[in-house]
Amino acid sequence: MALQTISESVYVGLCLKIGTPQLVAIRRNAEDFNELLRHKVTRTYQLVRMLSGSRREGFRFEDSDWDIMYWPNNHRVLWDFSQATLYNTHRYILILCDSSESPPGFTLLWLPMEEAHIFVLSSCVRINGALCISSAMYRDITCTLLRKDHTSTVHGPCSSGRFHGVLEYDHAYCFVSDFWPPSASSWKDRCHSWPPPHVVDDIIRSGCHFVAIGHKLGKHPENEWRISFSQAEQKLVYVMNHTQFLTYGLLKYFVKEINNGLSDEEKLLCSYHMKTAIFWAIQQNTIAHWCPQNLLAGFWVCFKLLLKWVYEGYCPNFFIPENNMFLNKVHGEAQRSLFTRLYGLYEKGIAFLLQSPSISSYIMDVLCNPRLSVCTDEHTLIFEAFLDRELFKGIFMTGVLPVQNLHGCMKCLHMVEQLIRSPLTQCQILMLQKFTATTLQSTALKLHDMYTDTPGGNKQMYIADKRSCYMLKLAAKFGFVSDLLYIAMYFYRTFRHREALSVIEMTKVKLAQPGLMYNDIVDPERYTEAVGGRSWSYKMRHNVALDINLLDHIWYINELMPEQQSNLQHEDTSLLIPPFILLHMLEFLCFRHVDPMRAQAALDDLQVLVHHDQRVLIPVYIRDISWEILGICQQMTGNHQAALYSYTQSLRKYPFNKIDTATRHRIQDLH
Repeated sequence: MALQTISESVYVGLCLKIGTPQLVAIRRNAEDFNELLRHKVTRTYQLVRMLSGSRREGFRFEDSDWDIMYWPNNHRVLWDFSQATLYNTHRYILILCDSSESPPGFTLLWLPMEEAHIFVLSSCVRINGALCISSAMYRDITCTLLRKDHTSTVHGPCSSGRFHGVLEYDHAYCFVSDFWPPSASSWKDRCHSWPPPHVVDDIIRSGCHFVAIGHKLGKHPENEWRISFSQAEQKLVYVMNHTQFLTYGLLKYFVKEINNGLSDEEKLLCSYHMKTAIFWAIQQNTIAHWCPQNLLAGFWVCFKLLLKWVYEGYCPNFFIPENNMFLNKVHGEAQRSLFTRLYGLYEKGIAFLLQSPSISSYIMDVLCNPRLSVCTDEHTLIFEAFLDRELFKGIFMTGVLPVQNLHGCMKCLHMVEQLIRSPLTQCQILMLQKFTATTLQSTALKLHDMYTDTPGGNKQMYIADKRSCYMLKLAAKFGFVSDLLYIAMYFYRTFRHREALSVIEMTKVKLAQPGLMYNDIVDPERYTEAVGGRSWSYKMRHNVALDINLLDHIWYINELMPEQQSNLQHEDTSLLIPPFILLHMLEFLCFRHVDPMRAQAALDDLQVLVHHDQRVLIPVYIRDISWEILGICQQMTGNHQAALYSYTQSLRKYPFNKIDTATRHRIQDLH
């Protein structure tokens, strides 16, 4: 079989494994718009947050971690004093670079005015009489005091751990400069063919960051900072065509295969070296046409470049080539051993990929299926339902922003009003819908809380209630099927049990649809039959359900307040509940006041669901709250033995929602 035909097959395999152009575009669009919303809401906050790394680039590997950069909003790094005239010194703390004694790509940061945030001042040391920010001390302080997960560890410049013990993250607390580094000035002169001029200008205008790690062989390894081009790299990955992006993904699989079974100290190559190789290969025009037929040729060019770098012991940073990224590790016996291993693969030719277990499996699937291998049209490679699933997963967290009060909610609604007048993609319109729905829900509940305890405020209470009901119903028109449950919770909380039951019945019918999409669960054929070809907005409102987010700064129903308080103690942002569980709980709670016989039937339905669900309606990661809710309902009926069993099961499940404090208190109450 010709190499070009095999390349096409590999392209199809990687599209199925990594994503089609449309799928990757959806992921990026979702992350970008999420960040835009977050920045608009939190721009007055002390810390700015930016997602970077492989997830931001559009990858969704099983082991993809969340690389998040944070920097103080009122600190700016300058390259020389002349840039200080551009800043209001009453608003900004200015930091000055001194690279005179540092290796390429690294610098010292010092405070000319000797004033800054307490975390920054606490990290300072004197060097040659100047007050310098020690990267080691700053990393230690931020990774210790600011981390939310107290099981996290320091890894390079980052605080590393797992969200809820499931999703790996790397948090880097850094500083930002609005200016491009002088040491990277030659980069612009190299950009003749790639990237395009407008991207080059955008990258240079965006400046750079400084992450808290020094060069091990530098004069001040504990105090130097590494210049980070994370934002520039993300823009470069975005401007790749899809063949280049998949080649980059294949390189990521390759380095994972190379490092399989090695300890962290033994891993000489990393994903960042692969990214550097693909950047150089594209810019040097080594492949005339990056297309599916040339994917393996592109990989081979990058592989030979890596082989050359390992042989020479020199991996040039893409922006500052004088910065040899192999200087710390790839030398001596380790270098010779790695070169021997890579050269052995080189002698086998590109066919060595078929001998790599983690790579060959999905390549062979396509090679053995001629129908797939000859068709690179993305629309024939993936079901409409799976594309939609990626989008709805992407917008799930859109509304979960740190808005603590009614003023913040009104600010968000004003922002929506501004954004809706700007040109938006279909994906962004959908995300704005979800954000609007969540903001309206938060506003409605905050408004209700404001007037609940107002003495003699019956008239104000009546007006506030009317407005809250209107906003919750409006939110249901913008949001997912599951958003109807926020109306039911509000009606239950305000003692309108029959109205709540009416909403619950409507929700139950919608959730019982055979074509329903819930999280990752969907029957693609039934989904397509039900809403195929419809707009995303229609699908979201009629056929998509997601987990219910109970935000920690809002109280929804009294019965779950202990669980929210327990969650809040762990500095988490929300409680996540399967909509099917919450529906049965609300049905049970309402029927207790209306029809006790039907209340028992609702409890029986809840018990059957919790005991017998096969990870379809209750995701495994939120079984803790599902058993907890069953226990709460059983305890309310006086069945303490069953409640004790349910609470015990809740404690045994993975503590995703961090409700164990509430569970233990409930067990004590039983005794």
